[in-house]
Amino acid sequence: MRKPEIITHKGKTIVYLDFTNMKNRDEIMKLEKDGADYIRSQPFKSVLTLTNMENMYFNNDIKKYFEEIVKGNAPYVKAGAVLGMSGLISIMYNAFIKITGRNIRSFKTKEEALEYLVSQ
Repeated sequence: MRKPEIITHKGKTIVYLDFTNMKNRDEIMKLEKDGADYIRSQPFKSVLTLTNMENMYFNNDIKKYFEEIVKGNAPYVKAGAVLGMSGLISIMYNAFIKITGRNIRSFKTKEEALEYLVSQ
């Protein structure tokens, strides 16, 4: 079972949620919840997040769950970045951003995302 990772890039701490190739709905939701638990234990507007959704299983239940979690995380997150936008996830992403009111930038590479996050 995957857990949220705390990574450091150029002296900045980043919460990394790696959903790469995850296909089990319950495991996906558990990782998202574990990430939220950590994020919400931090000071307001202090957390940098990086989420990798490459080849992740995605359906309407997961979409709704992510929307709820991401909305709740908003007060704690300074900046967010996401990787792996393709297929259904890519289509849902634009609506997701509007619904949650969050500015989570999408990147093609992990390095680009990390550079963005540390610049915030």
